[in-house]
Amino acid sequence: MILEKLKINKMTEETKTKVKEQTTKKDKSQNPLWKIKIEKVVLSVGGIGDELEKGFKLLKLLTQRKPAKMKSKKRIPSLGVKPGLEVGAVVTIRKNPEETLKKMLIAIDNVLKKKQVAENNFSFGLKEYIEIPGVEYQREIGIKGFDVTVVFKRAGRRVKLKKIKKGKIPKRQAISPQEIIKFMEDKFQTEFK
Repeated sequence: MILEKLKINKMTEETKTKVKEQTTKKDKSQNPLWKIKIEKVVLSVGGIGDELEKGFKLLKLLTQRKPAKMKSKKRIPSLGVKPGLEVGAVVTIRKNPEETLKKMLIAIDNVLKKKQVAENNFSFGLKEYIEIPGVEYQREIGIKGFDVTVVFKRAGRRVKLKKIKKGKIPKRQAISPQEIIKFMEDKFQTEFK
């Protein structure tokens, strides 16, 4: 009788530990708030003077939006850069970034290097804009390239950015390069070397 009770108690303890293990190992992929989203795609081009104007026209042609010009803050005499001089142009795409990203990935044959992927984002460059499908050569722009940066986020990032009742985000909220690679392989069938 006592042996039977001990066996039953032992079995219940084993089942309790199994249940505890299952509940403590949360599968984050099933949590809808843990899903990765593309926050924005940023197109940028650098240069001074006439080269900057060509880059400005290029970004306007590709996105049908007015690019913002970036001004330098430092003096670099060897490059002829002084504070306040316009040195770049940038366009941020937040609405439908997937469409823009697909076009840009087609231009680079949907292949990226693992070293281009960082925490929360990845970047790559295009040497010539005519590689993008549907874009023709423009005489006033010439042959020009630009950079593409894709930024990712998870739900809850606004807590860090809002003005009132701002909060801190833990390190586990950051998106690792491995997660970005998996997301890109699943959603866009991108190859990584």
